[in-house]
Amino acid sequence: MWGGRFAEGPSAIMREINASIPFDKRLWRQDIAGSRAHAAMLAAQGIVDADAVSAIDGGLAEIAALYEAEGPPEDLALEDIHMTVESKLSALIGPDAGRLHTARSRNDQVATDFRLWVRDAIDAVLAGLEAFQRALLVRAEEHAATIMPGFTHLQVAQPVTLGHHLMAWYEMAGRDRSRFADARVRMNRSPLGSAALAGTGFPVDRHATAQALGFDGPTDNSLDSVSDRDFALDYLMSATQCALHLSRMAEEFVIWASQPFGFVSLPDAYSTGSSIMPQKRNPDAAELVRGHSGRIAGCMVALTMTMKGLPLAYSKDMQDDKPPVFEAHDLLALSIAAMTGMVETTRFVPERMRAAAEAGFSTATDLADWLVREGGIPFREAHHITGHAVKLAEREGVALAALPLDALRQIDPRIDERVYSVLTVDASVASRTSHGGTAPDQVRARIAAAKAALGVAA
Repeated sequence: MWGGRFAEGPSAIMREINASIPFDKRLWRQDIAGSRAHAAMLAAQGIVDADAVSAIDGGLAEIAALYEAEGPPEDLALEDIHMTVESKLSALIGPDAGRLHTARSRNDQVATDFRLWVRDAIDAVLAGLEAFQRALLVRAEEHAATIMPGFTHLQVAQPVTLGHHLMAWYEMAGRDRSRFADARVRMNRSPLGSAALAGTGFPVDRHATAQALGFDGPTDNSLDSVSDRDFALDYLMSATQCALHLSRMAEEFVIWASQPFGFVSLPDAYSTGSSIMPQKRNPDAAELVRGHSGRIAGCMVALTMTMKGLPLAYSKDMQDDKPPVFEAHDLLALSIAAMTGMVETTRFVPERMRAAAEAGFSTATDLADWLVREGGIPFREAHHITGHAVKLAEREGVALAALPLDALRQIDPRIDERVYSVLTVDASVASRTSHGGTAPDQVRARIAAAKAALGVAA
């Protein structure tokens, strides 16, 4: 490939470090699509003879069919997927294959291919996250009124509904989708035709190739086009945030599946046994989702460090842009699928959730609010009074609702029998009617709105 510039071929070490075909072969579909669009433009602009372009296009179609069946070969001497395709094209149609690279550099070629691949990856993630959200909606509607404890510091705080909790995950997934969608809009410009870094003197039609490849238009600066990978970093940063959300959800499944909690029973399909303890049902799928988040974040950091000191335009360091993106995408797609499956098939245990909510003095805030609302007591004083009530209930080993009225009145004489209407977990949950609150009616309203947004039948 290097022609007469170098008298000697590359050493074995140089061949090994320089070749990217072992990983960039994943770009073969995008490379062939970009080449076919480029060839069509060359013919339309009269830059390359139409007969030659016809042969090129036919050869590329044949290569696509071959790679679809067998996958592209790995020949380190050909370095990358771009030269692998071109070499095969040359073997199929002869010298006309060399005309394909007219008005194009591998710099704008790889930038185009990679953008196309990342765009496809975003589309796949968006579809996966939507399926995840749909699964959450089904289970949230099923459990819109199921009582469970809400936690802060992993301590029982206030009662909520399981449906409300599941919808919190739905909201996180929605923001993850928005980040990927925003990244897709920003990166959907075509670098093709920027050539090595300065553009080309051939009368290319960059708008035509951009349109053919589904881009919103061409990039506006040839230096920028070939030298930045911010679109890949956008993907990795969105993937990292999504993976963090999935990791937090997975952590809750791990906790909830433990015997002290017993909130869920994970299906066999997402659990494993122990090599020595036959009673074990380990939440390995959830733990692996949790673990994958660290690797995905590592991929983001890796590409960030690769790019941080590079001058314009292209540097060979940028060949290392693809492995972290490929790895992160594979891990993220698997994590989304695993969490979707767990949400769909996990058996929730409402009686354990309710018992935990009732055992943790989770209605203490309701008592304080009642003192403010009915007794006209400043909240700080009400908080202090409630603390004494909790201490008494703790000492007696009973729930707040089980304390006798006389005992409560000894703490503060302004308490009367009406207080018992707010001390049950059901009453507490039902009272949280503010927008976004956990009251079952609020949860059902949010589910209905989410269904409409996703086009799910009511």
